[in-house]
Amino acid sequence: MTEKKKEWFSEWFSSPFYHILYKNRDDREAKFFLSNLLGHLKIPQDAKLLDVACGSGRHSIFLNKKGYEVEGIDISERNIEMAKEYENEHLRFHIRDMRENFKHDYFDYAFNLFTSFGFFKTEEENQKCITSVADSLKSGGIFVLDFLNPYRVIHNLVNEEVKTIDDIEFHLTRHFDGESIIKTIKFEAEGEIHEFQERVKAIRRLSFLEYFRNAHFMLQQTFGDYELNEYEPETSERMIFIVKKL
Repeated sequence: MTEKKKEWFSEWFSSPFYHILYKNRDDREAKFFLSNLLGHLKIPQDAKLLDVACGSGRHSIFLNKKGYEVEGIDISERNIEMAKEYENEHLRFHIRDMRENFKHDYFDYAFNLFTSFGFFKTEEENQKCITSVADSLKSGGIFVLDFLNPYRVIHNLVNEEVKTIDDIEFHLTRHFDGESIIKTIKFEAEGEIHEFQERVKAIRRLSFLEYFRNAHFMLQQTFGDYELNEYEPETSERMIFIVKKL
């Protein structure tokens, strides 16, 4: 547990300032994407859904409101504490590391949405995440992984940006170090200077396909945006993989 606290995402995602900085995230975009996915996947109403790295639960809550039984897992205690306010008989949240197995052979569908991947240092950890999702799914289960398109992001990085939210002036800088896309967040609050980093590996499509193969997933489709248009390596906003457990 001590080691996990040293990882940037465990510390930053549990910070109250993380939730201030991202409080104005566009829920309409999330609902638009999820509605398109539901229309495309035609998920039966009795299906069991898993939201991997669920954050404070906004996607799980939306899916549950559509009538589905949903469980969300996230490493951040603060995120799960916030999400648990919305729990009901068919919506549950758990503090879990996505690298660890959770409910073997239990779920029909699993989702990892809005770039909730690529945070780990090693290829082995990335593979462990995908394999753990496979373990949670029944045979024939579907996994949707939505990741940034590294080609587009790297070529369109906004190097510097300032955002003022709740009277806090967040200074954001971004750069690519050849392996990861790094965002540095600096601000003053409560009389102290704070600094955090977000580090997302620029994982290419071929690497994801290798992770999937190793976890016995078969690729079904790859989309390039939330309208579910075809993926184009140079121009698409996203890499959205739909894979099936063999």
